[in-house]
Amino acid sequence: MSTIRGARERARIEVTVAIKDEARKQLAAEGAAKLSLRAVARELGMASSALYRYFPSRDDLLTALIVDAYDSVGGAAEAAHLAARADAAPHLARWTAVALAVRDWALEHPHEYALIYGSPVPGYSAPQTTVGPASRVGFVLIAIVTEAFRADGLAVPPLARELRAEDGRMVAEFAPDLPPGAAVPLIAAWAQLFGLISFEIFGQFHQVVEAREAFFREAVTALARTVGLLGSRSR
Repeated sequence: MSTIRGARERARIEVTVAIKDEARKQLAAEGAAKLSLRAVARELGMASSALYRYFPSRDDLLTALIVDAYDSVGGAAEAAHLAARADAAPHLARWTAVALAVRDWALEHPHEYALIYGSPVPGYSAPQTTVGPASRVGFVLIAIVTEAFRADGLAVPPLARELRAEDGRMVAEFAPDLPPGAAVPLIAAWAQLFGLISFEIFGQFHQVVEAREAFFREAVTALARTVGLLGSRSR
């Protein structure tokens, strides 16, 4: 019986992968808003009723694709961090390596990037299960800044008085090992990192920035300064 169950599970995994692969083709051709379970089933030669046993609704399939995309880019960021740390690279180099890995992933997977960082899909509300995968890149950046703080300290710029309570909440919730004043610039840098990548992916740099990788490296280094990576021990 265990052999039969194993074969059935492998078959289910293979069909699930095929469904998601076909759905990604639809994303590339039509965009997420036009994703259709019936069209996916038709392309795979399946009855719609059979596909519903794997994904009961379009939103369930979208959620699976979103989680996969977040996990993929998060895995790329984590791998880059581990490699840089294994090489004993300075913290700025680790920060840059992670940023470049995220950019490389986005350039290789523009339609999946658009799914998770582009316009919201009409009628779709992401469930709580997407939050953990969506946080993976952010937590890598937090880890780099935390390691830098423990090793060398941070030169965090003074924070506006009206943001101190917000920063305290962020530190407590996301980065309890960082000093006061570090969370707000870190969250801002995280947002700006994806803003840079989005401008490139969505064509906003056309006829504006030509040396895009060099430009990106320079911008990422500037972001590192805002989170205190290039300074002396925090006061």
